[in-house]
Amino acid sequence: MRTRGKTGYAMPKKILDLHVSDAPSPLPSSYRAALKDPNWHAAMLDEFNALIRNDTWSLVPCPAGVNVVTGKWIFRHKLHPDGTLARYKARWVVRGFTQQPGVDYGETFSPVVKPATIRVVLSIATANAWPIRQMDAKNTFLHGDLAETVYCEQPAGFADASFPTHVCRLHKSLYGLKQAPRTWFLRFTRFLHSLGFVSSKCDTSLFILRRGTSLAYLLVYVDDIILTASTTALLQSLVTLSSEFSMSDLGDIHHFLGINVHRSTTGLFLSQEQYALEILDRANMLNCRPISTPVDTCSKLSGTDGVPYSDPTHYRRLSGALQYLTLTRPDISYAVQQLCLVMHAPLDSHYQLLKRVLRYIWGTTHYGLQLYRSSHDLLAYSDVDWAGCPDTRRSTSGFCVFLGANMVSWSSKRQHTVSRCSAEAEYRAVANCVAESCWLRQLLSELHRPPRRATLVYYDNVSAVYLSTNPVQHQRTKHVEIDLHFVRDRVALGDVKVLHVPTTSQFADVFTKGLPSSVFRDFRSSLNVLPG
Repeated sequence: MRTRGKTGYAMPKKILDLHVSDAPSPLPSSYRAALKDPNWHAAMLDEFNALIRNDTWSLVPCPAGVNVVTGKWIFRHKLHPDGTLARYKARWVVRGFTQQPGVDYGETFSPVVKPATIRVVLSIATANAWPIRQMDAKNTFLHGDLAETVYCEQPAGFADASFPTHVCRLHKSLYGLKQAPRTWFLRFTRFLHSLGFVSSKCDTSLFILRRGTSLAYLLVYVDDIILTASTTALLQSLVTLSSEFSMSDLGDIHHFLGINVHRSTTGLFLSQEQYALEILDRANMLNCRPISTPVDTCSKLSGTDGVPYSDPTHYRRLSGALQYLTLTRPDISYAVQQLCLVMHAPLDSHYQLLKRVLRYIWGTTHYGLQLYRSSHDLLAYSDVDWAGCPDTRRSTSGFCVFLGANMVSWSSKRQHTVSRCSAEAEYRAVANCVAESCWLRQLLSELHRPPRRATLVYYDNVSAVYLSTNPVQHQRTKHVEIDLHFVRDRVALGDVKVLHVPTTSQFADVFTKGLPSSVFRDFRSSLNVLPG
């Protein structure tokens, strides 16, 4: 008889492993599966107890003929900036699509802070060495008071055993309600006004407080808050916002809206490296071959000439994700704008362009936007690519605006109408740049940091510079008369001065066309897009 011992074959011993695995519990497929997992069960219990403490609803018998909004549990891993697990998050979310307009919701609009406003406030705080804190509001939408009568079902798995058929008559808003963001913002705005804050007219999500010679700025993006003040004492007194709302003081700003913020002696460095890696992982391009520029120098791609891409949903997801990456990566703004123009019907050639952009990002994931300690004077560059679209012959205009040495606003956009001559396209681009500059001037005035001199707008077209200061009217310029008068009025008021700049120093070229590698690298560094 041949046994295992004689042949030298041994079965592995199964020894009880008492070590706890570091791997997080996977996302549950249903609320029943979540209830069986102790980590997710604890997260669901925390959410339910928060709803009860907040007096979110009252259990009532279901009235006849009313609309009962349904809901579901949403599960998510909350991660640290380095990608490690922070906590398990369970959220009871109602299905807003089951609401009926005019019955259980009315107005739904709620503003969020503009990216340019964030960069302006951070630039001012950096220039003056102000402390910058970030805060997070817990269960944000639960603080909003509902004006409408809304009924919803009890949370699955936590129905009251004594009244299992009752429904919840909501007193406070819930996540998923169409009016939830609006009710939270209105409630938070009323509270800030009671503290003495004033809402900005340029950006209603910016709040300004002035006490004597001290200043404080507060930015709101749903439940994420940035707070900075000219004195530490004023900042500490305002951190007590948590007495009214359940808030977490996250300390000095370090991670806001998915943006890593690193503070040094030279200023602030804004980076989205982790987010860029997530996009590359989603596209299965983490090990691709990097490339030096996001687009080539050839003409723009046609939206109709080519083979349709086989998976347009995949294309749209990646293009939409790249849009958010432009918050700190203006160097890819033009490429992303070209990708988003054809999201309705992408072609294979457009997907090849998308892959090229991802290859460029893979080689520059550690790049970000640098904000220096500098002055508060505005400087702008504007440019246009006339009739560059091969399908519509519309022009692409772009601009960038600097606050001191910091770039705070930029744009790459196709013009709405066809321009009959290059001068028309050039002047429309100048008008857009001047409009943005005037908005920033008004914003700085509200922040009690008004510009000390006129905004310098640099352009590389002599005709546009000449038309901005000379009252010439003839057949060539009659069809852009509104833009002419707008720019001339601002020049006459002393708010703006349009000057000529050589093409070799026209940094706005990055936002209108593909550039050679050497020129692109020089302009990229001039825009303060630097390695971290």
